[in-house]
Amino acid sequence: MDNRNFDKLVDELKSTITSYDYYVNFDKVFKEIKDVEYNLNILNHLIGKKNFDELFKKMLEKNPDVISVLPILLAVRENQLDILDNNIIISYDFKEAMSDDYYLKFIYKTRLIELFKDSGIKNFVDYVTGIEVGLDTNGRKNRSGTAMSKLVESFVAKMDDVEWIKEATEQKISSDLGVQIDNKYFEYTGNKRFDFVIKNKNNHLFLIETNYYRTSGSKLNETSRSYIKLAEDLSNVPGVTFIWITDGLGWLKTKNNLKDAYDKIEYVFNISNLENGLLQNLVLSK
Repeated sequence: MDNRNFDKLVDELKSTITSYDYYVNFDKVFKEIKDVEYNLNILNHLIGKKNFDELFKKMLEKNPDVISVLPILLAVRENQLDILDNNIIISYDFKEAMSDDYYLKFIYKTRLIELFKDSGIKNFVDYVTGIEVGLDTNGRKNRSGTAMSKLVESFVAKMDDVEWIKEATEQKISSDLGVQIDNKYFEYTGNKRFDFVIKNKNNHLFLIETNYYRTSGSKLNETSRSYIKLAEDLSNVPGVTFIWITDGLGWLKTKNNLKDAYDKIEYVFNISNLENGLLQNLVLSK
């Protein structure tokens, strides 16, 4: 590709591609709360009670399903927990009704009992809502990847005279794009699932991988090395072009890895390149 400029590519890396819904998926949070709200409200009746053990046992008699929400009070979604207690592994099952003392031991040993005291919380629904918001932040990495995919898709979808698919396997390329795949197309990819595959009017295939890195880490080195190998192997396959679209300030601390990939992979784009029409020009020119 003519006029390649690595320094310009780095200077154009974007600090964010995230929208307002990146931080918390409130639809998911409120769905999770709705599923447990009834039992959490039952637990509310035990807050501040001095005779907790007695009332807990009575509550279990009338509402045995309430034990199913105990793990989420510890920010855990699993229904069974194995805990090491004095070198003995104790399994706590929150799907099957066990003895009152079995669950009371769990409540006291994990110090969940502190939540029920006067100095604890006022409402378990509000408490678990906070927990769900916290747990949902674990999904930000996936949302960042989704945001990058949606952004690239917005450019691909505007192209004329092309067919394209996303999350494309060898089988999907064959069925959706009507290209009879020879084994040599995927000989080097291990039946990889590409983020996007575009077929232009000359039946040339563009195999595209996308990612965005907010922060640096070992993952960036692994990614660049794997794509270098992939690009080298696919360069031997006629009618196929590999494109890597990446962005994010995470590359600033690992520029050497990106530079190595930039030197060895013919087509490395960032978002600004897409905005300037480089991807479209390439697809239409082959």
